[in-house]
Amino acid sequence: MLALTTRVLPEFTLAIPGTLEEAVSFLAQHRDEASIIAGGTDLLIQMKRRIRKERFLVHIKKISGLNHIQYDDKNRILKIGALTTINQIEKSPLIRDKFPLLWEAAQDFGSVQIRNLATLGGNLCNASPAADMAPPLLVLDGKVKIVSSKGEKIIPLEQFFIGPGKTILEHDDILTEVLVEEPPPRTGTVFLKLAKVKNDSAKINLALKLTLGENDVCKNLGIALGAVAPTPIRVRKAEKKLINKKVCEESIKKIADISAREISPSARERHSTVEYRKEVSKVLVKRGIKTCLRRIKQ
Repeated sequence: MLALTTRVLPEFTLAIPGTLEEAVSFLAQHRDEASIIAGGTDLLIQMKRRIRKERFLVHIKKISGLNHIQYDDKNRILKIGALTTINQIEKSPLIRDKFPLLWEAAQDFGSVQIRNLATLGGNLCNASPAADMAPPLLVLDGKVKIVSSKGEKIIPLEQFFIGPGKTILEHDDILTEVLVEEPPPRTGTVFLKLAKVKNDSAKINLALKLTLGENDVCKNLGIALGAVAPTPIRVRKAEKKLINKKVCEESIKKIADISAREISPSARERHSTVEYRKEVSKVLVKRGIKTCLRRIKQ
């Protein structure tokens, strides 16, 4: 362990475990005084601003087995290690070809410098309502693997977020892997983001997945939005309204209207009003469904 003091950050002790077991043990021992650090693109900024003042940082970059992009061809399951950087996701031909929704989101994620440092696990564990990788993974019914002193568990990502900056992770839990099933044939996906300037945090982001049957009838629809509620969310009521119905201008407008009624933007947001984000969410949902339709038919 290294005791570090800087003028920029509060004093802290850096632990560098060599195994997952060592990391879990250290977290269990120091409980609320310790936090995991990987890329540090969120945590270090929060510490610099004195929002967080952890006594111990557990650096997990040296732990093997947490940085990978693997595809189980038999079960059509993608496995991404928690330490995989956003740049690795963006540069992966496998993800580009089989999971273009994740590839699009990675391309819109911050600057090149940030993408080189930021990890998928860190983006999810930071639990920002505007996290760019959360809506795509929610739409794809992603799951997360969590390891602790009690063992290992896999849960749907939709159960992972519980509030702004808050997840279900307990003091000795470590998110180790994200699992995603490949969408079926005749599925179109899209990621859309509205930000003040390019590379900035999203005012609103959207991930949408549409699967068509015969005669353009909707077999499945997934819509997830970020920065419009305390956590990234699926708009389930809107999704259900299109199932087994023909996708047309009228049904698209109806789904967009229902989606806007399901979201709950914060009135404390300085840069855009609640009304503005509700209207923009309608525009993004309409654009998203139409883009998916076009991509399915290409």
